Amino acid sequence: MVVTLKRRTPLHWWRPVTSVVPQGSVLGLVLFKIFVSDMGSGIECTLSKSANNTKLCSAVNTLERRDVIQRNFDNLERWACANLMKFDKAKCKVLHMGWGNPKHKYSMGGEWIEGSPEDENLGVLVDEKLNMTQQCVLTAQKAKHILGCINRSVTSRSREEVLPLYSALVRPHLESCVQLWSPQHRKKVDLLE
Repeated sequence: MVVTLKRRTPLHWWRPVTSVVPQGSVLGLVLFKIFVSDMGSGIECTLSKSANNTKLCSAVNTLERRDVIQRNFDNLERWACANLMKFDKAKCKVLHMGWGNPKHKYSMGGEWIEGSPEDENLGVLVDEKLNMTQQCVLTAQKAKHILGCINRSVTSRSREEVLPLYSALVRPHLESCVQLWSPQHRKKVDLLE
């Protein structure tokens, strides 16, 4: 089970801003790391944090494990309240994976968290059956759009001009996390080629 929690910005914006951290700076990353470093205290499941996402992952094979996950949600909600943060519950989703999954329901802050048939992580779309068909389709579409832009904007069709554009703009999309979603069936390989 993977739960994606979306964080909102802090609730204490009524104070005037007296200093700024430039976006993309190392200081911003350090301050973020310090601010969310205690989020995982008391959490018994795997917790991964990024700038606007928090993922809680665990295997649920007993009712006791379900209760552990619910306690983790309660801990995260308490952390958010204590730090004047809020989780955007409308964007919180539960991805139930595996055969025979009982698909337990969980709540956070008194609201039920909806189930989702798929989740995107690091640009890779994963569904509840670990089927990568949709990822292959989306990757092929993105590559075709970029190839169309190259075709419309470059008048020359010489190999010396088109190949560097293809290598710089199209191949990174086709190769991004390919070790995870690599197509196995001929139909998917043909789609990407």
